[in-house]
Amino acid sequence: MVTQILNKVNNCLNNLQSVGLFFARMLLAYGFYEPAINKFSDIQGISTWFASLGIPFPLLNAYAATYTEIFGVILLVLGLFTRYISFLLIMVLTVAIMTVHFANGFSVGNNGFEIPLYYISFLIILMGFGAGKISLDHIIKRKFYENTAS
Repeated sequence: MVTQILNKVNNCLNNLQSVGLFFARMLLAYGFYEPAINKFSDIQGISTWFASLGIPFPLLNAYAATYTEIFGVILLVLGLFTRYISFLLIMVLTVAIMTVHFANGFSVGNNGFEIPLYYISFLIILMGFGAGKISLDHIIKRKFYENTAS
């Protein structure tokens, strides 16, 4: 009897997995939205700032970071290519931690690396689990496997 109850509870909790992944994707997309738009609206200023941080090829890297974040927002919301965009966003955040945040320590109050590290943690989860059932990735995967199974 206890085993049956635990199995039912576990089944209910397993159904929350896709909701949690969806929620994580939406939070991340929201978090990347404003920085992406700010970069996009002043790409020359971002390039100048990147140069001041010693980032090589500052204009190229300004465009790369900006478009990675813009496409990241779109793809995370859609749940499309989630594992791949998560990896690219981790690379952007890693550079941000190394060039801007690390010297300020951990605390978000000091512009430390706390928030980027949380984002990286969420993105690692998305890389490992994918976007979940509430995503275009899931729909495409289901259609692909239906067509190859026939």
